[in-house]
Amino acid sequence: MRELSFALSFSVMALNAQDSLRLTNAKKVSLRCMAAAAILELYMDNGFTKEGEFLTFRREELQSAVIPMYLESVVKILLGKNEIISATLPDYLSMVTKLSKRMLVEVEQGFAVFLKEANALEEIPALLGCDLEYVSAGISMKEYRSHSDLYTRITESLRAEILEEGIMTDEAILMLWLLRESGCFYDLFSKVELKRVAERMYELLDSSFLAKQVYPIQIHKSIETAIKNFLKIKKEVMSTPTGSGINFIFPLIERSQSVFIDTEEYFANKADRLSDVKARLESKGHTFAVIREGEVPLIKIDNVLYEAVPSAKQYRIPVHGVRLRKYPLSL
Repeated sequence: MRELSFALSFSVMALNAQDSLRLTNAKKVSLRCMAAAAILELYMDNGFTKEGEFLTFRREELQSAVIPMYLESVVKILLGKNEIISATLPDYLSMVTKLSKRMLVEVEQGFAVFLKEANALEEIPALLGCDLEYVSAGISMKEYRSHSDLYTRITESLRAEILEEGIMTDEAILMLWLLRESGCFYDLFSKVELKRVAERMYELLDSSFLAKQVYPIQIHKSIETAIKNFLKIKKEVMSTPTGSGINFIFPLIERSQSVFIDTEEYFANKADRLSDVKARLESKGHTFAVIREGEVPLIKIDNVLYEAVPSAKQYRIPVHGVRLRKYPLSL
């Protein structure tokens, strides 16, 4: 599999486990950030004409240059009916907050088609479709799954560059901002690691011109994020260094829902429970790997970690099974 560009690499993380049929609030956040990633890729690849602080793009360049579909979709949206567009980098990034639902769908199509053709993304039955209620009702749902090896390679490389000491590349500096704005931090870092991430961002604000331009910008909309969690997260994870004037907030955007999988026998032992869960998931096309065994096993499903917690649902007769609880990727 060929190496992916900056914007495509971010999209592999942003689209994984997202509903592929509906424009959920979580997916809107990801798509806005994917549009921002396209702008940043053009910026780093000198796709704009630079005139001082202003970056200019002319419609005629779409004809003369070989621009991939995912970038073209974003550029056409930014141009609208204009033949030329000129703005600063922060202004371009702020534009994505105003993208309509129709525009977000165009962004999704541009990226998803390209990633599918590169075998980096596929559509599978949604994990929520394994829930007892959905199985009983015969409801079919679909979601995106990123190529497992590619997803692991991208995330582990990024984690290493962010958490370890040393100079960060421009790509990693910008990816750090995209992860913050998309809420993907919680898929990659533990609460303890997020403190180091915050320190890294403050350090970059002092040392990187690129970070000074981009990090103060917030493109997530409160209605699309779990804003009720902001205060709690800020208190637990963040602190504002004296004199910085900026307090980063890491939005918590919940992309997964609770999934209850019934087991064949009442009070099944832990081996039987896990076997039933594995059978249900694999029958629906999901990848499954046991990371840790025990009374509450840790399992990896389609690039995401879950704890399999013994549980029961109360009907006329209690139904016993397992509830999948999302677990931070890095723990």
